[in-house]
Parts: sequence; C-alpha cells; structure tokens
Amino acid sequence: MTSSTSTQLTPAKALEIAKNCEDGVPPAVTAVLERAVSELWQRIQAQPSTYVMSKEEFIVFNYYRSRFANVATAQQAVARFWNNFPEDSPDINGSHSS
Repeated sequence: MTSSTSTQLTPAKALEIAKNCEDGVPPAVTAVLERAVSELWQRIQAQPSTYVMSKEEFIVFNYYRSRFANVATAQQAVARFWNNFPEDSPDINGSHSS
C-alpha cells in the first residue's frame, strides 16, 4: 500500500481491510485505525459525560474495545451510544443484543 493510498483510506475501509486480513494488518491500515480511535478517544475525554458516538465511530471504537475494557469513561460512552442508537437501524455486527 503506498502512502498516497493510505491518505485516501477511510476508517471504514481500513476496518474492512483489517477484519479480512489473515496474514496481519498492513501498517497503513493500522495507522488509519489508530488515528481514528485516538481522535475519537480525545473527543470522548473532552466530553466524558455527554459525547455520543456516531455509528461509524462506534464501529471503530468497538474494534479496539479490549483496549478500553476497564475504563469507566469508555463504558459510559458505549452505553450512551446504545441508549441513542435507533432501534430500527440495522444491527452492528454482534456488538449488542437486546
């Protein structure tokens, strides 16, 4: 993957690639996902009791869920996401059961 490809790589596309990699995630894909989760975590920390993730943000955050497993702020952010997730929206791959 060239650097020009990685600059065009969205977090959603990077996540799709990462989930389908059998021989390890390419560094450019990891970089995109790390940047996305880092920026999201900064937004959550800036508004720890009010920030509500979008569906796209949640999918990236969920990919890194083990990193935040014992972090109360993260758990509260996930709960806020589910409390604001429309019930008629398509499921998010195994992330929540009602």
